[in-house]
Amino acid sequence: MDKASAPANENDNVFEDLSVIIQYFQAPLLWNDAQRKKFVNDRSSVIIDPVLYKLVHPEKHPGFTDDRNCLVFWARPPSDLRSLVANIQQQLLTVAPSLWLMPTECLHMTALEVDFSRTAEEIDEIVERMSDKIPGITDYPFSHRARLIKPMLSYDTAAIALSFVPAAGESLPHGRQQPADTYTYHHLRRDLYELSKSTGLEIASRYVVPSAHLTIARFVTQADIAVSENDETLDPPKVQKLLDQIEKINADLRDRYWPKDDERIMAGGDWIVGQEKGLDCRKGTLWYGGGQTIRLGKGF
Repeated sequence: MDKASAPANENDNVFEDLSVIIQYFQAPLLWNDAQRKKFVNDRSSVIIDPVLYKLVHPEKHPGFTDDRNCLVFWARPPSDLRSLVANIQQQLLTVAPSLWLMPTECLHMTALEVDFSRTAEEIDEIVERMSDKIPGITDYPFSHRARLIKPMLSYDTAAIALSFVPAAGESLPHGRQQPADTYTYHHLRRDLYELSKSTGLEIASRYVVPSAHLTIARFVTQADIAVSENDETLDPPKVQKLLDQIEKINADLRDRYWPKDDERIMAGGDWIVGQEKGLDCRKGTLWYGGGQTIRLGKGF
């Protein structure tokens, strides 16, 4: 989803309050009610990404390529979380078989977007300018371990994502003490932003609101929720069927993958950023999970 993921108000002291940080990260989950209204009451059409549409329909757009080059630092989900996403994607396909799914090997959360929509040559120049800082940034989560919990599907008229909120001491994994959760994903992104800025670069991110999410599916057609092949008007019963499936998945996530008293969270239900892999510094045409790795950080 193209809702936000970059540090907002990095120097604002309000973001030192853990309860306030969690409130901001919960916003995507609360947006579901507003998006449901758009689909059901306003009958808003889905937003189809024209570039992605051309890429998945080469027979209609032969020779088309995406020339928007970016430079990012991605957090890669661990294997148990990728398995959870794969299961959720299959459940979504039962009611919306035309969804475009993010390949699980391409899943990512944008910890920091340095620049976007540049030429390959311009991105290479930026990489050269910050090359001394890249190892430290990609390894940073090894010593600064932010934990995310409460996976929940959030959606808008363009995409579906799995969103998370920062942990606040709930169901701590073995070996982790409660004070560790005071360093949140928001603090991690703030630090990455400052490390990148220290190179003298202007950080040209598209994202401005605190969020932690993995985009797992995008709409490339509204055929699954339209009246018919010849009438693309949204069909309320079909829309409701999709939204009901999303809520069913969310109910299962709350029941099985959210913290419960002092019980251990089921595998896939929490994520310490840096598990298995450090940050992935990546460049190229990577809007849909592609691109090339410049350096992969040290995981734990």
